[in-house]
Amino acid sequence: MSKRTITVLPGDGIGPAIVESTIRVLDALDSGFEYEFMDAGLAAMEKGMELLPEETLASIERNQIALKGPITTPIGEGFTSINVALRKKFDLYANVRPAKSIPGTLSRYENVDIVTIRENTEGMYSGLGQKVEECGTRAEAVSVVTKLGSDRVLHFAYELAVREGRKHVTVVHKANIMKSTSGLFLRLAREIAHEYPQIDSAEMIVDNASMQLVMNPDQFDVIVTTNLFGDILSDLCAGLIGGLGLAPGANIGMDAAIFEAVHGSAPDIAGRNIANPTALMLAGAMMLDHLEMQDKANRMREAIFDAISNGNVKTGDLGGSASTTEFTDAVLSRL
Repeated sequence: MSKRTITVLPGDGIGPAIVESTIRVLDALDSGFEYEFMDAGLAAMEKGMELLPEETLASIERNQIALKGPITTPIGEGFTSINVALRKKFDLYANVRPAKSIPGTLSRYENVDIVTIRENTEGMYSGLGQKVEECGTRAEAVSVVTKLGSDRVLHFAYELAVREGRKHVTVVHKANIMKSTSGLFLRLAREIAHEYPQIDSAEMIVDNASMQLVMNPDQFDVIVTTNLFGDILSDLCAGLIGGLGLAPGANIGMDAAIFEAVHGSAPDIAGRNIANPTALMLAGAMMLDHLEMQDKANRMREAIFDAISNGNVKTGDLGGSASTTEFTDAVLSRL
């Protein structure tokens, strides 16, 4: 079996610890990976490098796959967000955020299984036209939505639904008020829905979608939406299953993909061996799916779920007392 090199960004705070846990599991699955460790964020700055060094970008471009721990963007330094910069640099247009209930966790629902597909490069996060008048009493930002950007993320969502055997896609928008940007997205969504008659399509205004997710999440399967709405709704979905500690994410483009835990770097608990590595482990399973190693991905997910549900091995954020190492060992023992 030939080796596949993956760029690894250990990140800041708890990042190195949860990255180490995830790599232990990937190696135990005999995934055939070699790792190229690169710096970004505070870790890079502390070594006298830029926040997003050229050698880090070159590594991702060369390997086309990256596993990323949480990265801190220092306030007032360089990029608005290193994550946004990476998405723009590699045109990672689809942000994939699954939220699936794990029995035995502290959550309000038992059978949530929702994937949020968020357009990842446009909308209010395009970064265009941001200005604050010198008097400090007026600020502006420009939202840009294009046919290309909308078309490809909508097709991505429907293709994912078909590939995963999902039955329902909900397009979330605010076209009743934002008639230009959200209106364009919704019009294209209606056209593309006709290409997938086997998928049940629905559309929902974002404020109603937020309420419906809290009241009856079972009605949702795949959600596809624009950048800002997707950012908010995907975190809401994570809340339905017990929090960001269980929420992986993938940023997918034509030529590169970055897999990550979507939570922060939690510097207050760094080095204490109490961080929950579940989100990044699940992101590792998404990476295996992306590389067409579905059997290994399923084994990884089953081991994680079994450790939590049947083994009752939980870190503090899930109501348990297991250390990062103990949780990782529990997952490894189930492989």
